[in-house]
Amino acid sequence: MSPLPLPSWILALLLLSPMGVGAAEQVFLEPGRFLRQAFDGDPPPPKVLWLTGERRKQVSRILGHPPPKLRVRYWLRGQRSAWILEEIGKERPITVGIVIEDDRVVEVRVLVYRESRGHEVRHPFFTRQFEGARLKQGDKLDRRIDGISGATLSVRALKRLVRLALWLHREVSR
Repeated sequence: MSPLPLPSWILALLLLSPMGVGAAEQVFLEPGRFLRQAFDGDPPPPKVLWLTGERRKQVSRILGHPPPKLRVRYWLRGQRSAWILEEIGKERPITVGIVIEDDRVVEVRVLVYRESRGHEVRHPFFTRQFEGARLKQGDKLDRRIDGISGATLSVRALKRLVRLALWLHREVSR
């Protein structure tokens, strides 16, 4: 006996349901909690950096594409800044929190991961590689970051975001 066909409205509901659209989204750390941790429980008020003119061109060079927004929010106290940035891995944005102090990476945390593969980039064994990293000539990282088999696009996205955060930090802490 063959199954009865589903009415078209039920099929549409199933295809458009959140279960199918956002099933891969995983929140590993809420952005507010990341900021509290970055600033010992007392984050400063957010500031805004506009990405226009030469700054926009440089951000485009680092990302390999124009920035998706004209402004970036950041948090700054002394020589410590925190950035919550997003970059597409393969198809969906990866939200990453990055703390910079004295032009060096202090911490990289994957806050929200939306891809179906490559989630290994969230683990400390991977993100610890960025600790202490700086920008060298050409706005490249001063160290090699080992990749993860099956997560190549996510690894590349995180590397771009860390380079971007280091460059943006330099812009706001002059």
